[in-house]
Amino acid sequence: MKLANGMGDFFALDIGTNAIRVVQLNQAGTGQWSLAAHAYVPVDHRITTSDSPEAKRKLGEVIMTAVGQSGIRTKNVAIGLPSNKTFTTVIDVPNVSDAELRATMKYQIDQYIPMSIDDAKVDWALLGPSLREQNQQEVLVSSTAKTYSEDRLEMVEALGLNVIAAEPDPIAMVRALTPPSANGMALVMIDMGEQATDLVITYGDTPRLVRTIPTGLSSLLKAAVQNLNVQEDQARQFILKFGLAPDRLEGQVLRAIEGTLDGFVAEVTKSVKFFQTRYPNIPINALLLSGFSAIIPMFGDYLGTKAGIRGVPANPWQGVRLSANDQQQLAAVASEFTIAVGLAKRSNQR
Repeated sequence: MKLANGMGDFFALDIGTNAIRVVQLNQAGTGQWSLAAHAYVPVDHRITTSDSPEAKRKLGEVIMTAVGQSGIRTKNVAIGLPSNKTFTTVIDVPNVSDAELRATMKYQIDQYIPMSIDDAKVDWALLGPSLREQNQQEVLVSSTAKTYSEDRLEMVEALGLNVIAAEPDPIAMVRALTPPSANGMALVMIDMGEQATDLVITYGDTPRLVRTIPTGLSSLLKAAVQNLNVQEDQARQFILKFGLAPDRLEGQVLRAIEGTLDGFVAEVTKSVKFFQTRYPNIPINALLLSGFSAIIPMFGDYLGTKAGIRGVPANPWQGVRLSANDQQQLAAVASEFTIAVGLAKRSNQR
């Protein structure tokens, strides 16, 4: 991964499954920004999930359409790396000097990642003292395949853009969703996309568990299409309008997708139990929901009840000043900008 020391003027690019999102922010004080530019351009998932030259060409056209619509002038860009193409974990290492830690990580990092070190782009960051072991410190390790990373950078830079930073989507999510009052709190952050869901459990403002659940809105749509005998566009309308309310459409939508939902809840619960086993003295305070999980009616209530943790919608735009016009333009898709906003909030220190 390419992590720059001096960010300067740049914008964020989120190449999502179903849309391209770009955001540029201006710093307006500590923990405060103003929205300088943004754009949202839908894209066919068959384009974003294909490696063919034609698909890459079409994807490049959509990206430049979004940049053009936004009015962004800088060529410097920070990009997200989808979680299904990255591996992120937290490890314990002995308390040693910075120099010793760098040497240790250099020679031992291959035992922490699921691929050969020669085939991977790897980055790591010291989180601080271990929350569970004395004389230990915790390190966040992220990796992605060199072939994927280089291909993505080459595709973006072929558009005339200069990639100054690339980071896993879940890390950007944490930056966007962590509330100012998170110090001393453990939070489960969930960002449901079209094909999958990013889940991160944080303590303070740092991730302690990162994983991807292979269930997204498309999984719920498939269940609704099969069990309600409707077309996909109608299933999408039902889920986003009526959600999991037992008193809407006589609870048919909930019953149609409940089997898929319960599998999703089981994965969330498994993650929570893993965290609680690793950190038995740290209670989880809340579930923060973004993406489709924030806009499907009663999703938070259902998940919170099943997992035993209060579920609340998160606000990826917290700390960002938006004009009335921007608020109106973003109203329907604001919750989908988590990754783009998180990337745009990068600084020289994070």
